[in-house]
Amino acid sequence: MEHTASVNPWVALAYLIAGVCFILALRGLSSPATSRRGNRLGMIGMGIAVVTTLLTHLPMAANPYGGSAAAIEHGLQFLPDWITLLEILGAIGLGAVIGLVIARRIAMTAMPQLVAAFHSLVGLAAVLVAAAAFLNPIAFGIAELVVPLIGQPFAAIHPVSRIEMTLGAAIGAITFSGSVIAFLKLNGSMSGKPILLPGRHFINLGVLGLILALTAQFAHTQTPWMFWAVTLLAFVVGFLLIVPIGGADMPVVVSMLNSYSGWAAAAMGFTLENSAMIITGALVGSSGAILSYIMCRAMNRSFLSVIAGGFGAESAAGGGEAIDRPWKRGSAEDAAFLMSQAEQVVIVPGYGMAVAQAQHAVREMADKLKAHGVRVKYAIHPVAGRMPGHMNVLLAEANVPYDEVFELEDINAEFAQTDVAFVIGANDVTNPSAKTDKSSPIYGMPVLDVEKAKTVLFVKRSMGGVGYAGVDNPVFYMDNTMMLLADAKKMTEEIVKAID
Repeated sequence: MEHTASVNPWVALAYLIAGVCFILALRGLSSPATSRRGNRLGMIGMGIAVVTTLLTHLPMAANPYGGSAAAIEHGLQFLPDWITLLEILGAIGLGAVIGLVIARRIAMTAMPQLVAAFHSLVGLAAVLVAAAAFLNPIAFGIAELVVPLIGQPFAAIHPVSRIEMTLGAAIGAITFSGSVIAFLKLNGSMSGKPILLPGRHFINLGVLGLILALTAQFAHTQTPWMFWAVTLLAFVVGFLLIVPIGGADMPVVVSMLNSYSGWAAAAMGFTLENSAMIITGALVGSSGAILSYIMCRAMNRSFLSVIAGGFGAESAAGGGEAIDRPWKRGSAEDAAFLMSQAEQVVIVPGYGMAVAQAQHAVREMADKLKAHGVRVKYAIHPVAGRMPGHMNVLLAEANVPYDEVFELEDINAEFAQTDVAFVIGANDVTNPSAKTDKSSPIYGMPVLDVEKAKTVLFVKRSMGGVGYAGVDNPVFYMDNTMMLLADAKKMTEEIVKAID
């Protein structure tokens, strides 16, 4: 089958424009200040790609091969007649309605599990497209009709296309099942603790090796059961890769699955000879891989161990109970007095703020402090929360000025000159054990140096719990620390009321 996109210069130009929009969208999404523009550019690019694809292929949908005598004689099944423009637009409309409802109803604190769910849908889409291409390869232009002298005619899939569709299905299946497990862990429907299977690394390597072997054999023989076996094994691998990973490593998991979904889309783009899919998939895959690398550096993890799966499982399983040592308890009035008298306050948000949905109360507190002449800044750790940029998203939702938000490397040197560090629900990312205790599971992870501030106000529900990494935080027991034990939103609201 001749692909219009490969011979029509206008189609190629449209896909090129869409690709440029995607690149500019990623550029815009790199900063909260330009994220809205980046989102709009991404939507425009996707709209161009979808419309171009529909205009290119719809004229062939009803009868793509002209009802050739050979096709009719041998009873080959091509694209069904019921795939019409109306039905395609209906499906797009239904998806748009579902997306709109979810976008309006989803809480910002639930964004991590929503992202994981979206990744699962991208992976499943890649699997379904690969399955459709395998079942009807001539309609996708990736096979030739072979009419043997003896026996039934069959479609001989191009060897390269066999590899592309199998890899696309495998990566998509891994993305789907892995994202489902990540969603369940993030949503609390499944324990966030690592599930460690005996010999899991050998099992993972064995299954991955079998997938590669079957893919190579399928490329040689086109034996149908091999394609389905690869897909099924890939679903299993996705499950095996994610279940050993603890909740503390979920930010890296989310970025890793984002990368996988991109590569799955790119692989299917090659199968379909669709340059827009290739560009989009490559951009998502490469940006996700870069983000995963950045997150690994922020957590002192090995990038290769992330790709292999099960990273951090041993350390996350290590666990540790809260230490029974003297500590000071403060009140909302104490915190209000200390911060209102300070020259600079650095607010350090964490997952506790997200759970309590305290971001708006935090911004209101900051506004009151600034009205008292206090300089307020926000310190963001790269892995605070449950997905990359989680805290940035929450603060942006609360209309916190972008110029007040600083990343770890930009703010850490200022803690020594800060009067009050207000830590709200951030445990592991402020734990100085990461710098000194080689036996700690977070050893080597860069952390925010809140302990260097003159006073540390630490908002926490109780002293009995530990962070996601399962280790206690020595900052709780330091002389310059005052523990504010309460729900983060309630405590912050009380502080707002107490500030004159």
